[in-house]
Amino acid sequence: MTATRILIIEDDQSLSDILVYNFRQAGYDVLCARDGAEGLDLARKRNPELILLDLMLPTMDGLEICRRLRQDSVTRDVMVVMLTAKAEEVDQVVGFAIGADDYVTKPFSVKVLLERVKALIRRRSTNSTKSEVIVNQGIMLDRRRHIAMAGDEQLELTPNEFNLLDTLIRQPGRAFTRGDLIDSALGDDAIVLERTIDVHVRALRKKLGGYAELIETVRGVGYRFRDNH
Repeated sequence: MTATRILIIEDDQSLSDILVYNFRQAGYDVLCARDGAEGLDLARKRNPELILLDLMLPTMDGLEICRRLRQDSVTRDVMVVMLTAKAEEVDQVVGFAIGADDYVTKPFSVKVLLERVKALIRRRSTNSTKSEVIVNQGIMLDRRRHIAMAGDEQLELTPNEFNLLDTLIRQPGRAFTRGDLIDSALGDDAIVLERTIDVHVRALRKKLGGYAELIETVRGVGYRFRDNH
């Protein structure tokens, strides 16, 4: 069985060495980069399944790296876990809005980080077993190819936005609480703020354009995909 490949983009040599050692001991195929340019190059050429991304890097910060990963057709589906000393709520919201899958604040337990990475990979594997293509009211999702269409336009969605839309569209008319959406779309192992769902919904509606009204706000509850029956 081929080992899961992860890429660590971290300029702190001592922390990088600790992460490389522990993830290799856990059976991962580990790549390492010291700055954003090297990290982006490795991400394109070596196709990691997941990236551990330090937020504070020289020359190019982690937010910009994440943004570029999501804009590149080669790397847009890679899972990204941000590592940062910034613990403020607003920093986490910005990170998730740009496309991070998880956000871990330094200092952290390597054991806990390993478990969170394992949970993300497990969630991706579980999602891949769902029906591959679903169409509803002009919206088409293809899970295998990670393609979303609104009418004739292909949407550029982050993995979390894609999972959120997938969760909603599969049960039209059902009102999901923000907690439901964290569990179903982001995974019950995800440690995120409920308001992060609002950020994802706002970004998703913007990308849906004329189809944005299909995602309805249920006052006092959360969100639902409009049922046309």
